Amino acid sequence: MDADAIRRAIETGPVAMPGVYDGLSARLAADAGFSVLFVSGFAVAAARLAAPDVGHVALADMAEVTRWVARVATGPVVVDADTGYGNAANARHAVETLVAAGAAGVFLEDQEWPKRCGHFAGKRVVPQADWLAKLRAVIDWREETSHDVYLVARTDARGTMGLEEAMARGRAARSLGVDAVFIEAPERLDELRGIAAALPDVTLVANMVEGGRTPLCTPAELTRLGFGLSVTPLSGLMAATLAMSRAYARLADEGTMRGAEDQLMGFHEFEAVTRLEAHRELERRYAPE
Repeated sequence: MDADAIRRAIETGPVAMPGVYDGLSARLAADAGFSVLFVSGFAVAAARLAAPDVGHVALADMAEVTRWVARVATGPVVVDADTGYGNAANARHAVETLVAAGAAGVFLEDQEWPKRCGHFAGKRVVPQADWLAKLRAVIDWREETSHDVYLVARTDARGTMGLEEAMARGRAARSLGVDAVFIEAPERLDELRGIAAALPDVTLVANMVEGGRTPLCTPAELTRLGFGLSVTPLSGLMAATLAMSRAYARLADEGTMRGAEDQLMGFHEFEAVTRLEAHRELERRYAPE
C-alpha cells in the first residue's frame, strides 16, 4: 500500500490508527476493521525487550517488525521512526529502510537521542533547525527517488519549551511540505483547539494514550476539533499484557486454566486468526498425486 492510500482515507473522514507490534497484533487489528496500522516504538520495545520506551529499540528492530506487520496488513502501515536514529543523513537512510520493509508512512520527531515516550517526564528536544534538516532530507529523498512516504512531523516541544514553540515548529514543518503535523502531549482540550487554530491548513495528528497527558477523544470528536488522523498506540498492548499477566498468575497458582477457559480465545477461534484453513488448502493443492 502506498502513501496516497493514507491521504485518500483522510479525505473521506477521520482515520484512526491502532498501535501494533507484531504479526499477530496486526492481524487482529486488521480483522477488527482498521484500514491503517501504526507500528508503535513503545509497543515494540515492550513486546520485544520488556523495556520502556527510552531509546533501546534500533532501526533494525523496527524494520523487522514492519516486515512482519506489512505481510499481514490489509492497508497501509505507518511506522514510528523515532528521531531518525542520528542526523539528517541517518534519518533519510532510516526512512528508506522502513519504506523498503513495507512502511507507507513514518513519524519523525525532534527529541534528543535517546528519546523517550512522549508522555514520560524528562524529554529534551533538539534545535528546530536540526529537526527541520531531517524532515527536509526525507522530502528530498521522496523527490529524488520517486518513492513516496506519508511524512508526519512530530514535535515534543510542548513538554519542554511550551505550546507556542511547539506550534511554531509545526508551522515550520508544514512549510517544508510534510503531510501532517503531530504536536505531542497537549494537556487540555483548549490546547487541542489552539493547535488546530494555529495550523488550519495541514493534517493534524492526535495521540490517544490511556493514562497519558492528552484527554481521550473519539475520532469523531477529534475531527470536530480539527484533527484528521489519530493514533491509539497502546490499547492492544496493554490489553494483551493484562490478559497474559492474569493467565500466567493463574497457571503459577493452580497449574491449569481449567475452569477459566472463558478467559482465553478458543482453540478453533485461534486457528481462524492464524488462517490455518488457508494453509491446509495450500497443502491439499500441492499434495503429490
